[in-house]
Amino acid sequence: MEYFRNKYRVPTTRLQHWDYSLSGFYYLTVCTKKRECCLSEIRDGQVYLSKVGEITFECWFDIPKHFEFIELDDWIIMPNHLHGILIFKENDFGSCNCRDARSRVSTVNKFGPLKPKSLSSVIHAFKSAVKRECNKNNLSFAWQARYYEHIITGDNDYSRIKEYIAYNPINWQKDENNPININK
Repeated sequence: MEYFRNKYRVPTTRLQHWDYSLSGFYYLTVCTKKRECCLSEIRDGQVYLSKVGEITFECWFDIPKHFEFIELDDWIIMPNHLHGILIFKENDFGSCNCRDARSRVSTVNKFGPLKPKSLSSVIHAFKSAVKRECNKNNLSFAWQARYYEHIITGDNDYSRIKEYIAYNPINWQKDENNPININK
């Protein structure tokens, strides 16, 4: 375990030499704090959004309005997390053959975790917008500090992830994010 200012520091899960502002397909999972089930309810394989879930829906749907280089692909709001695919279209920071991440030249990100127009800046803005709207509506809500990200590397990877998102509500009873399955 690493230390920072005499405290434990969890190492980043991001690729160290990857520029997360380049165009491409990114699969994300963003969880609620302590995996609290406050975004939706799953009944008979159908998702029913709570008020916090509705706010999350609106903020996710609005991402392309605030980031013109982003396109939304498949996504789903589960009780305590959101899965989604964000497509970074060609932008001022660089381009590549989308869905073929293996062909990219990696660059060192020297601008820190919130480089403008990067994946982390988009997720930070999204999470902040949801929190801000919840506060305006006197709803107690918080996100987990981190998020899971996967760079989609090809058509098979893309198809597998789209299928996972589509079937996530049906598979909720055995989902690793379902509180009944944690610590099993």
